[in-house]
Amino acid sequence: MMTRPDEDTELRIGATMALPDVLRGLGANPAEVLADGGFDIRLFDDPDNMISYRERGRMLAHCAAATGCQHFGLLVGQQIDLRSLGLTGLLVKHSPDVGTALRNLSRYLHHHVRGAVASLTVDAQSAMFGYLTVQANAEANDQVGDGAVAGIFNILRDLCGPHWKPSQVLFAHRRPKDVRPFQRYFHAPIVFDAEWNGVVFSAEWLNRQVAHADPEVLRLLQREIERLDKRYDGDLPGKVRRLLRAAILTGHASLNQVATLFSMHPRTLRRHLARFETSFEELLDEIRFEIARQMLNDTRMTIAEIAVALDYSDASAFTRAFRRWSGFTPARWRAQHMVEPDRTE
Repeated sequence: MMTRPDEDTELRIGATMALPDVLRGLGANPAEVLADGGFDIRLFDDPDNMISYRERGRMLAHCAAATGCQHFGLLVGQQIDLRSLGLTGLLVKHSPDVGTALRNLSRYLHHHVRGAVASLTVDAQSAMFGYLTVQANAEANDQVGDGAVAGIFNILRDLCGPHWKPSQVLFAHRRPKDVRPFQRYFHAPIVFDAEWNGVVFSAEWLNRQVAHADPEVLRLLQREIERLDKRYDGDLPGKVRRLLRAAILTGHASLNQVATLFSMHPRTLRRHLARFETSFEELLDEIRFEIARQMLNDTRMTIAEIAVALDYSDASAFTRAFRRWSGFTPARWRAQHMVEPDRTE
């Protein structure tokens, strides 16, 4: 039976198309491994076939366990390129420069996947393009993150050319027992227990012109993707949730800042959200709780470090909020829920 997508977090299978080939390369029979996990290999017949974000995570977890390869997601991600991202990838490919390309990728990523967000942050000398899940309680966030980072690495190399090199590669999960597969692929300093999955590089590359970009193709693609955007006009809370996931971790999650990004007065945003029987504060709490649980479960970040990442004044304020959300302190929740991953070969 084909996997039924979750409408709210559906994902094109395109970025995971290499999964059967990775299974074969590890000596496994793709049809048998997938069937054992309740998946149909025909899902990979068309890159535009859809799967829910949660089920994609379960698939990666199952394949990693079945093959004993705990960097399975990294191997799948090594095959991601702009073609894997469908219409969004084409728009990125024809953007005039690298900075515009990455901003287009973060702005329109929801046409490829609605269970994650991407964000470009820039300071005076460096830039970071990062990826984070927004789907609560999804399996294999480490496998998904590994694949996403490999994909980002490939896309940046395609946009910038063969002389581009990252200054750091970031993973929002614990350090695996064997880091050699990561070192062999990225040839750059690797940081685990990070706030984002992402790639850091010199900001000078953002001004580089994208080779073979066609302005007329870009105009046509922009018109088409904006037409498709109208499908999501009725999901304002969903849009706010996706934006908050990145805004919180970049320190831009105030009501005024978020309203500005929607070209609204703060009172107007409050009024529109009230029509959906929610509020900005409820959505902010919801996303902070999701991020907090993910960091507590997937990383070794301290409570104080998580508090800073979530823009709390101190660890005590974060602890009070977390107890209100869950009934537990962050330390007690981590002790009860954290499962140390076995990522040995």
